[in-house]
Amino acid sequence: MTNLSKAPLRVAAALALALSGLTASAAMAEDIAPALLYDLGGKFDRSFNENAYYGAVEFQEETGIAFRDFEPTNEAQREQALRRFASSGGDPIVTIGFSWAAVMEKVAPDFPDTKFVVVDTFVDLPNVQSVEFRYNEGAYLVGALAGLTTETGTVGFVGGMDIPIIRDFSCAYRHGAESVNAEVAVLENMTGTTPSAWADPARGRELALGQYDRGADIVFAAAGGTTMGILQASADADKLSIGVGVNQNGIQPGHVLTSATSEVGRAVYLAFKAAADGTWEPGLNSLGLAEEAVGWVIDDNNRALVSAETEAKVNGIRDAIVAGDIKVPSYFETDSCPK
Repeated sequence: MTNLSKAPLRVAAALALALSGLTASAAMAEDIAPALLYDLGGKFDRSFNENAYYGAVEFQEETGIAFRDFEPTNEAQREQALRRFASSGGDPIVTIGFSWAAVMEKVAPDFPDTKFVVVDTFVDLPNVQSVEFRYNEGAYLVGALAGLTTETGTVGFVGGMDIPIIRDFSCAYRHGAESVNAEVAVLENMTGTTPSAWADPARGRELALGQYDRGADIVFAAAGGTTMGILQASADADKLSIGVGVNQNGIQPGHVLTSATSEVGRAVYLAFKAAADGTWEPGLNSLGLAEEAVGWVIDDNNRALVSAETEAKVNGIRDAIVAGDIKVPSYFETDSCPK
């Protein structure tokens, strides 16, 4: 990663390029100049960041209102980028990932007339909208699928950075598997404890192969860009994996059982659109199965891996969650998830 202190000119140039054109866009609708700031791992991580990007692209294509974006390469760039976008007229400014929370709490009060959005965490400020996905609901579903599909009786989970939201994925995945297969064993590893854990496919592959060696025949990846290594491991070991964030079924066709999807891009699109329409509001926006914001995917790439009977069972569980008949455990709310 680039060290900000060693490359101030490079960072300034990147920010200047990203910020160019904000003023021109601002006059087009409700004085908005939408901006999108990604998490570490890169815009095209084939996961959450990329999903966010395409949501912004959808808004731009639909409205003709251009957006600007920025990819931080280290933690030190976050505050500089957020402050520069805000001071240059960016509005609304959407940030992707919990790691923006501390910076948002510091910067947003200095720009009270700017609309900020933070995805995957909560910031309680009058000009900030927080978007949180009920990832545990989607993880529970793919856990149930894994429990119904495993032939060895052992499934695995590889997370990215060891943080509460990934623990929430892991907890719900385990409970989902156990709900349909009381004897199932669930292995778990986290890639690391720093943000670099989101972009370490080699380590992800190593951890997944280790779980396959220990008897797992399905491994769920909730690891950002690191997920690519886990999906690769499933192909190398001739086993199954479960993707995350976006539909990753086609990355290793025949080896990706399904993908636990979350519509991060939809959240970006809706934030931009609400600002353009004049309907944007601060506060917490929680999205889950009922809002069709999380789910699982069946397509041509994994159709042969999931029987009609299994598909019906998983969709029945989905419907029961939406109806409130199944309460999905959450790391944040229950003692049933190890802390």
